[in-house]
Amino acid sequence: MTTTDRPFDAVLSDLDGVIRHFDHAELNRLERAAGLPPGETMRTGFAPGVDGPLLRGEIGRAEWTAAITERLARRIPLPRARELAEAFAAAPFTADPEVVALLRAARTRMPLVLVTNATAWLDQDLALLGLHDLADAVVNSAEVGTVKPEDRIYLIAAARAGAAPDRCLFIDDRAENVAAATALGMTGVHFRTAADLRAVLGA
Repeated sequence: MTTTDRPFDAVLSDLDGVIRHFDHAELNRLERAAGLPPGETMRTGFAPGVDGPLLRGEIGRAEWTAAITERLARRIPLPRARELAEAFAAAPFTADPEVVALLRAARTRMPLVLVTNATAWLDQDLALLGLHDLADAVVNSAEVGTVKPEDRIYLIAAARAGAAPDRCLFIDDRAENVAAATALGMTGVHFRTAADLRAVLGA
């Protein structure tokens, strides 16, 4: 299939929620023991003003966990708050093998770029997953200083893929991120399961 025959020339994919998934079972157990609802630490960690500096590369892991600890300590004892923050920051994660296989296959036909709101230690995480060679490029918000759904991160990704925005397929599990991509002319896929990728990449 030639470039003019296919609907896009590059694949831009989110990481977390599409490729990588976190296991918060132990964190949820600790939250219940502390009298907090499961998911409260994550909501705190990604609250406005807490995750922004992390995802833009302005702070590191220690400063992030300290900010989470400080907020949780308003509701529970400080040692418990610190335990939860550290458990959240160190939560184990795995990669979806079916999604990885689909993306590797797509990369044999066109460039693949990861576009992720991530941390300064993303390279180490990808190495732990065995995915350091998955993509042609990685656009990490902590390195480029802009986050989804801001336009600039999508344009950086398209440039690194060597494709015009309207020739890019963008995949993300967050609807607002997909909407921002489609507003720039990209083909958007709101990811829920691997079947969403099979439907578009299989063609």
